[in-house]
Parts: sequence; structure tokens; C-alpha cells
Amino acid sequence: MSSKIKIAIVQAAPVYYNLQKSFDKAVKLIADASAQGAKLIAFGETWLPGYPAWLDMCNDAAIWNHEPTQELFAHLKENSVVVGGFETQKLSALANKLNIVIVIGVNEKIEKGKANGTLFNSFLLFDEKGNLAIHHRKLIPTYTERLVWGQGAGIDLQIAETAIAKIGGLICWEHWMPLTRQHLHNQSEEIHIALWPSVSEMHQIASRHYAFEGRCFVLACGIIMPKKDMPIGFTVAEKYAKSKSNFFINGGSCIIAPDGKYIVPPVFDKEEIIISEIDLREISKGQMTLDVTGHYNRDDVFEFILKK
Repeated sequence: MSSKIKIAIVQAAPVYYNLQKSFDKAVKLIADASAQGAKLIAFGETWLPGYPAWLDMCNDAAIWNHEPTQELFAHLKENSVVVGGFETQKLSALANKLNIVIVIGVNEKIEKGKANGTLFNSFLLFDEKGNLAIHHRKLIPTYTERLVWGQGAGIDLQIAETAIAKIGGLICWEHWMPLTRQHLHNQSEEIHIALWPSVSEMHQIASRHYAFEGRCFVLACGIIMPKKDMPIGFTVAEKYAKSKSNFFINGGSCIIAPDGKYIVPPVFDKEEIIISEIDLREISKGQMTLDVTGHYNRDDVFEFILKK
């Protein structure tokens, strides 16, 4: 098997909070990236059907009894993904048909049983046979996100051993949880998918650090949110309203080598399918100097336990 793989990040705007139209757009973008030879195609955080940027960008949004906020949450729930439902079945079939790996962030809802009033920020990976190989829910929603999403569990912090590589991923601020990182490093991750809304400066730092620390390739995946997509009924904070940018979320997606250097530098302010070829042999070359699960680890000093 060749050590060289063509990979892609889809940096694009969903059709904000419209699941059907966003899904149709995702299918087209996946087909476009596959036609260019990509064997791994990744989207950003909660791409289906959009990230709740209004939580932090609007003065009156993060209030639990604010009527427009409650209405918007209900609308988001109606347009969220059911794992095992139509969208995931179609993504599974598409991955199998095109012989590719698909990674996408979703707002997830549960239709039956417990927690059917709670949404989750979820990471889905479909392998080349169409198996849902990773279904991970963000462990800790960040700050105001807790108004929208529930907490995930450690049981799904696993990598997928696909035909092209060992692939794992984390969502946003999970990259600043040291033991979460170490758990994925311990599984000999080769390609890491970092899902972000925008890959801002600190998110770039976290992604590059992850690549250097884990000696793996990192796809830092951002999304695009034009200003026109901000839901009505909210007062946008002055610093965002006065910005000359046409976007509230402006991408920043990039591809990073195991030495922490950019293979593809950050792409801002536009929709683009970002494609590059990587060589997995670079991982072994970098491990000569640093391997945090091997000769640069001290099992005699530290003990690592994951509570499932």
C-alpha cells in the first residue's frame, strides 16, 4: 500500500440551519473532492446544519429565557441529524460507493428515549466501506455552548483503522485537554482531524502543537459563515457589527505536517476545497526525535486510565 494519500478539507458555508439543503450541498462537495482524487474528505465543526455563532456574537442571545433564542434552538433541533437516520445512511452509502473516508461535524439529536431534548456537538467518521467508525460527542461544550449542547462521554474517544491510515479527531477546545490528546496519541493516530468553527490564531497554535506532539498529520477544518446568515431577532455585538469582513466565521483551514509546519497554510475568507498529498513515512521520520507514547514517555512514572 502506498504511503502517499490525497486528502481534502471542504471549507464552505452550509445552508444555515436548513438540514436538507445543507446535506445536498455536502453531497455535491464530497463528489467534487472525490473527483479530484481525495481519499479523505473532512468538514468543520457542526457543519450540518451550522455552528451557533450567535451565542457569542450577539448581545442578547446567551439568555436562557430569551424568546428568539428559544425559538432558534427549536428550529436547530428540527434541523439536526439523527445518527442512523436519513443523512447518516446516505453518507455511509456515499463513502462506500466512492471508496473514501468522510468526516463531518454535526448537530446531533436523539429522537427516542432519554435525552431527546438535548443536542450534541458530534464528530462522525465513515470509513471506505461505509461503516460509521467514529461517533464522538464533544466532551465539554465551551462556555455559552452549554446552552445548546450536552456533554459527551469518554467511551467514544477512539481512532478508526481505515484502509488509508489510522484516523482520529477532536472538536474545538478538546485540543486543550491534555489527557484527551494523550489518549488519542496512545492509539498511534496517523491523521488527526481537528474540527473548529474558525481556525483562528490560537486554534492554529493548538492544531500545530497537536501535530508536533503527536507526530501526526493534522487537518484543521474551519467553516464559513457569511454575515447574511446571522438569524434575525438578535443584536449583533458592536465589534462584530462594525467589522469590514463579510463573514462572522471566516475559515482558516490548513493542513499541518508531523513537524508542526504547514503543508497548506491557512485559507481565509472564501469557500474552497483544500487538497494536498501527504506521505505517511514522514511520521516515522519525526518519531526518531519525539514519540510521546514510546521512548519519550515514562510509564514507570505516570499511569494513564480512561474511565468509560
